[in-house]
Amino acid sequence: MTEQPDASSPGTPDSPDGLEELRSELAGLQTEAALPALSELDTMGTAELVAAMNEQNRGVPAAVEQASGEIAAVVDAVAERLARGGRLLYVGAGTAGRLGVLDASECPPTFGTPPGLVVGIIAGGTQAIQKPVEYAEDNATAGARDLHDISVTEADAVVGISASGRTPYVIGALEEARSRGAFTASIACNHASPISKLADMAIDVVVGAEFVAGSTRLKAGTAQKLVLNMISTLAMVKLGKTYGNLMVDLRATNNKLLARSQRTIQHATGVDAETAIRALDSVGGSVKAAILVVLTGIDPGQAKSALDEAGGFLRKAIEKHG
Repeated sequence: MTEQPDASSPGTPDSPDGLEELRSELAGLQTEAALPALSELDTMGTAELVAAMNEQNRGVPAAVEQASGEIAAVVDAVAERLARGGRLLYVGAGTAGRLGVLDASECPPTFGTPPGLVVGIIAGGTQAIQKPVEYAEDNATAGARDLHDISVTEADAVVGISASGRTPYVIGALEEARSRGAFTASIACNHASPISKLADMAIDVVVGAEFVAGSTRLKAGTAQKLVLNMISTLAMVKLGKTYGNLMVDLRATNNKLLARSQRTIQHATGVDAETAIRALDSVGGSVKAAILVVLTGIDPGQAKSALDEAGGFLRKAIEKHG
């Protein structure tokens, strides 16, 4: 494991000299600035507050669009590593860490992926998802250790998330990932941040000062969520987890998802509900296999092997057996 300075060592932010240096550093970050136009925010009426917050949020999609090229490059790199058996690992602290955990946790029910394929790692561990863990984000050593403990390898893709772009925990994690040959990417909301300079590919979504100064769970958090949606969703599309824009690898773990599975088959094939239900039952609940059976007439017992031969891509299997 790459050695990192401990967060409590002299000169770090919990010492007077470290705090002065940190205050100076934060003063230069757009994510820490205060908007003069909102200096009397606490005097506004509710309707005025809603309008003002909506106005601030309008700029977020534009900031994400500015990073489209970088996002596309990261999607390709992530998809390549997942296709080779690697993992997608998100690393962050506070809001950024929670967003990574959220995106990772939504992949299994949405795309039928195993829980260990996309993993969210948050400073302070799982307890930090619901409540803050004091100073966890300041510990670069812990970031390196958490990547070491999850046995990151050159096959993996590691995405460091930090609104400021300077979170020590994320820096430590990215340095450990790089030392092990993993692909690294960063998502930050300031230009030329430390994690942007450290990562193989940097995604900077500069949303400017927050509606409430320094509260980076707002515009910065929204921007990060949009980018994470793109990385995981588009990587899964490239891995054959969709048919057109339909989720065909979802796992029906409740009644809503079971009904959605049946409707997906209907939408993809044009059959009635009863036919969709029979097809789904004939292949043990696999939406992909059911669609293949309906559209090609292949024997249900052969549908899974046909999909495996097509690398999991439903469209390829249909073209071959149709």
